[in-house]
Amino acid sequence: MEQRILGRTGRNVSIVGLGTWQLGADWGNVDPDQAQAILAASVEAGVTFFDTADVYGDGKSEQAIGKFLADNRGLDITVATKMGRRMDQVPENYTLANFRQWVDRSRKNLGTDTLDLVQLHCPPTPVYSNNEVYDALDTLVSEGAIRNYGVSVERTDEALEAIRRPGTASVQIILNAFRLKPLDEVLPAAKAAGVGIIARVPLASGLLSGKYSKETTFADNDHRNYNRKGEAFDVGETFSGVDYELGLKAVAEFEQLVPAGTTTAQAAIAWIAAQDGVTTVIPGARNVDQATANAGASSVEVSSEFDEGVRWIYDHYFREAVHPRW
Repeated sequence: MEQRILGRTGRNVSIVGLGTWQLGADWGNVDPDQAQAILAASVEAGVTFFDTADVYGDGKSEQAIGKFLADNRGLDITVATKMGRRMDQVPENYTLANFRQWVDRSRKNLGTDTLDLVQLHCPPTPVYSNNEVYDALDTLVSEGAIRNYGVSVERTDEALEAIRRPGTASVQIILNAFRLKPLDEVLPAAKAAGVGIIARVPLASGLLSGKYSKETTFADNDHRNYNRKGEAFDVGETFSGVDYELGLKAVAEFEQLVPAGTTTAQAAIAWIAAQDGVTTVIPGARNVDQATANAGASSVEVSSEFDEGVRWIYDHYFREAVHPRW
């Protein structure tokens, strides 16, 4: 699989990585053995980048990755985790003392002395412009607790603020066929600054898999059920913030663009990876087949006609509602 340098980390990572939110919680239950199988299948398919967070299953996702790496020593895998959502979401909680506590917990979960990459996990907007926050992150680097730091954002203005900081290695942002705003300014700014872009929610919480219908139901502990209107966290994290039924109509149009021999999900992932400035795309996987198929998107070619079709769908269905918001 093609490898790209992840911004200021200087590390090569696969253009398709693995998002592991689903290995912890909020997508229904995942058996621990199945989690190990998903990680193994991803690596077998060429994935060298795992993305997790300390709150995914209250650490279960990190622990699953830690176990996998302990059982498979010598693999060249970059692990990015996130921190900041274990406390009330107020800027005052983003302090060096709390960072040390969160990082220590993640190091224990992942079984490592030094974390490859730690990202602020969609904190309150003022955090991105707080000099003391970046000083604290620099301190963690100097102390050897982390190698690099980045941010995960909800909005493009947050991304642009973080990109301006010399220590920011990467920015994780929602980017998919239903969320194109990052193409306008964020990707060019990141490329110019040498900051990596990690594209998350690439399948719009599964909408762009082409497997859902009006009759599809989700478990009570699945965020696609309990957060559909933003009841628990930013609604943009669930179906990319688009109306579910409108999303189904757009997917029907999207499927007409998909070349023969390619799944809808693979086409959606490949389109993101083809965007100038994107380093890696991190779809999740609930089983081994999904993990293998997602990784296979790395070999899908994206035509100019396909790209034009994606942009037409966005303009026709989503731009008016989505573009000004995030």
